[in-house]
Amino acid sequence: MKKMLLGVIALCLPLCASAQTSGDWKSYGYDAAGGRFSPLTQITPDNVGKLQVAWRYHMNPVPAQKLARVPFATTTPLVVDGRLFLGTPYGRVVALDSTSGKQLWAYDLPTGDQPPFRGLGYWPGDKSHAPRLIFGTLRGRMIALDAKTGAPSKGFGVDGVVDTRTPEIMNGLPNAFYGYSAPPTIYKNLAITGSRVQEAPAKGAAGDARAWDVITGKLAWTFRSVPRPGEKFSETWEDDGWKQVSGVNIWNMLTVDTARGIAYLPFGAPTFDRYGGDHKGANLFSNSLVAVEASTGKYLWHFQTVHHDIWDLDLHTTPVLLTVKKDGKSIPAVAAMNKTAMLFLLNRVTGEPIFGVTEKPVPPSSHPGETAWPTQPFPNKPEVMTRMSFDLSEVADNTPEHRAICEDIIKKGDLVGMKMYEPLRADRTQVRFPGAAGGPEWGGGAFDPKLGLFIFNSNEMGYVERLVKRGDEWHMTTARFVDPKTQTPCHIPPWGELIAVNVNTAEIAWRSRLGVTDHFPEGKKDTGRASNGGPIVTASGLTFIAGTDDARLRAFDSRTGKEVWTYKLDHSAHATPITYRGKDGRQYVAVVATGGSYLNSPGGGDSLLVFALPK
Repeated sequence: MKKMLLGVIALCLPLCASAQTSGDWKSYGYDAAGGRFSPLTQITPDNVGKLQVAWRYHMNPVPAQKLARVPFATTTPLVVDGRLFLGTPYGRVVALDSTSGKQLWAYDLPTGDQPPFRGLGYWPGDKSHAPRLIFGTLRGRMIALDAKTGAPSKGFGVDGVVDTRTPEIMNGLPNAFYGYSAPPTIYKNLAITGSRVQEAPAKGAAGDARAWDVITGKLAWTFRSVPRPGEKFSETWEDDGWKQVSGVNIWNMLTVDTARGIAYLPFGAPTFDRYGGDHKGANLFSNSLVAVEASTGKYLWHFQTVHHDIWDLDLHTTPVLLTVKKDGKSIPAVAAMNKTAMLFLLNRVTGEPIFGVTEKPVPPSSHPGETAWPTQPFPNKPEVMTRMSFDLSEVADNTPEHRAICEDIIKKGDLVGMKMYEPLRADRTQVRFPGAAGGPEWGGGAFDPKLGLFIFNSNEMGYVERLVKRGDEWHMTTARFVDPKTQTPCHIPPWGELIAVNVNTAEIAWRSRLGVTDHFPEGKKDTGRASNGGPIVTASGLTFIAGTDDARLRAFDSRTGKEVWTYKLDHSAHATPITYRGKDGRQYVAVVATGGSYLNSPGGGDSLLVFALPK
């Protein structure tokens, strides 16, 4: 971990989050700090059981036809000044009255294109320009819309559209995939973006972070995620492994300390992400949290959570800015977490681990030409919070029937277990933990500053994987370690949890099973389930979360982890909810529920559901 002291800003400054005290929800993480903490208190642990559906919006504009351009939605809406803004899986962006659900306007994207999977960015405007919605698209466009009318913003690119597939970003491969799956983070007059690139093959578009002028759409700065010869840390890519390598991208959200002007960039793994013989070395800035000047993209410091990633352990959750109270001091901190459920609490000015980190030896690779990095970083506190290994004795035993199915899968597949950080093999098929769906998935965590709790949902989902060689390139076979008919995991539960960490002590405050297995007999249902999307927290002490493949929206008491309200949905909501105050003074909770996703829950839904207490 490299660091650079920021002398001019090392003095104590106020909490980074902008002063947002209204009942709006103006960015994916509530504000630029990403903590998803709402100050609203109308809905409490005592009355949450009275929540009911206030209104519903069907996103499909032609219900008689299946027009969705993507099979599911993981999007989170925004609410500003009585308007709810939503990107849909039907190639549209809509504005709704946030109190009644009445559609105010709709914008149809160019044919075949799609808003980002996670949500939209909102810029509040200035004296000369009206507020704008800004977002990247599946096909690599950046679009700006007038937030009041839905019309393309004048002066932004060509008719409100910028083609961001520039020759530099395409790495000399103009036909490579490049687009966006997450909203930009807005800082002053900049929209800071990551990107979505391919998982394989290894060579493709660059994963650089970029910032765009929100008024003109012009490129303001680029931070190169893979240093090139002559640039700092280029030596971490041996034997020209940097050439045209793809991945090392921010496919989820980034955050900004607006008081200090620092952006925190969470980069993923290089491609191909299960074999690294063609990109030897530590591979900076892959799997790294990088702090840069938000106005210029200038490098400040970095912390790498996995060296030379050959497990797809992306640093994929949004870095959350918070305060750690330790030894009588208030430390400005950032929480970084990847699929291992290792929580690294770092000083967000210097990058130093607040509770220490130890490099520990890990297993070598069995492949000629592939050298696994000999050590990996482990936080001294808190402990690892998800399964990182598997032994065949740990097969699920919830019912005799399910155990028999799982044992048959192991026998027919000639499966073997694996140790923590053991590389994939070509001679045997392994049951690997954590799988591609975490630990924590992309939803990441929320922070309650009143309680000092960082709260996140975590999966235990094994994947059955093996390396195979096709021609000159390594690929993999992969499948979930589940009963394929019921999608029931084949290892001992829990399969999904909601976990709270006290950031002042780096100790686990509580952990609760998240989700039930409906087809199990009574007394066996409390297994936890896999989830996508993350939690939100409120000042009244509630944690709201959907995400699970058992199709529920839930509320937990943030202090204790007790589940205090559950609503059965028609389809799973693999998205993060929001809460806001309507023009009528009522507090609302909203979530998109379409089912689907790679958790294989039944799809077909098209609803935005909005809840409130009775009038």
